[in-house]
Amino acid sequence: MEVRAFLRMKIQMLAARAGRLASITPTAVGIRPQDWSYAPSPNHFKAANQRLAKIDREVMKRLNHVQQTWATAPIPRVLADIALVERELDRARRAFGLFFEIFGQRGSAFAPSLDAYDAISADCYTVIHQAAPRLFRGSLLKPVTYMEHGYSPATMRRGVVLSRLLGEPNPFPIIRIPWDRDNPWQAVFLHEVAHNLQADLGIWQENRQAVLHRVLRDTTDPALTQTYSRWHKEIFADLAALLLGGPAAAWGMAIFLANPSTRTLTYRPGGAHPTAYLRVLILAEMLRRMRFEAESKRLRQVWQSLYQPEKARRLPARLLQTADRLIPKVVDEIAYQTRRNLGQRTLADIIPFTAQDQKRIQAGAKTLVKGKVPTHLPPRHLVSASAYALSSGKVAPNKISQLVTAHLARTNDPPTPTATQLALAA
Repeated sequence: MEVRAFLRMKIQMLAARAGRLASITPTAVGIRPQDWSYAPSPNHFKAANQRLAKIDREVMKRLNHVQQTWATAPIPRVLADIALVERELDRARRAFGLFFEIFGQRGSAFAPSLDAYDAISADCYTVIHQAAPRLFRGSLLKPVTYMEHGYSPATMRRGVVLSRLLGEPNPFPIIRIPWDRDNPWQAVFLHEVAHNLQADLGIWQENRQAVLHRVLRDTTDPALTQTYSRWHKEIFADLAALLLGGPAAAWGMAIFLANPSTRTLTYRPGGAHPTAYLRVLILAEMLRRMRFEAESKRLRQVWQSLYQPEKARRLPARLLQTADRLIPKVVDEIAYQTRRNLGQRTLADIIPFTAQDQKRIQAGAKTLVKGKVPTHLPPRHLVSASAYALSSGKVAPNKISQLVTAHLARTNDPPTPTATQLALAA
């Protein structure tokens, strides 16, 4: 076969693939009419389609160029131009695959659980809207949850560039839930939502700089300063999770972090997560600042009974020696110092949690034990009430999950989409 004819055939095959992944619809991902109450909003489909259309335009632009020049351009240039078309097709395939995977699960048996998680995450934004109106910059698409393999939940923030998508920015927050964690008492889910809150509130860098200056001013130790500034976003998410869920969130995080001492007491140089041993002491300090002194003392006693870092010698001596002095200062800086991007308010101001909230959560747990849903509780507090009901041992875990999931999925039900909305999503 003559070389140019060979290249023409390859370009024809590329053209046959182009344009096929330029949009995604509810029908295409298998969402049936009976699944609409669990589906992401038409605006989520619109955002996904805007991203796919942008990639498709680049595909067609590069394809048109190679179609016009293949017959006369030097062979190496033609091969390079073909490779650029294939790169954009790969980008389209990856983006389409991500949206298909996320949206398509809303037509599966996991759809009610995913919808329940969506309701919890939306409520975490609602509490800020109520406590600090107009703090967010405009209306925001709520996070969308999906199931995947993995040890723990994880999040992909709004606008973050994803390597999975070859550098395409994420159009809305996505939270991954491991297949076996589809239950409503997961405090780590509140932690993942908090990562998105921090990004959407625009305090990522402001928070980091504040922690850096506070630790450096107190210790004059560059190594400690670097460590805590590297940990700032995970500490923020932990503290925000406690403000969203109360003491139950602290215990839930501690349960998640409880592992053999070889893991819990190991310091990982360069890691973004605080060493688990210190992380729970940070949670205990936050409980104290939230005025739950008894819960703080109990958590600290349990944790320090499980782990003795002095014996293991797996933590840098300086990090351990300064923890009792530094942890209260870091908690104060992140949760109780004002921020410009919060309108000169504190994190505790915009996500208020009171002793009355805790009493309502504990009363809600008793209602769940009786087989009923405490409908007066906001979704974020149902996470904590579910955890207390589970710890009572008086009700089966699957019963709690069924009750809460059914309630939250109904709470989160959108109206049946109109023909206009369906067209918009397409």
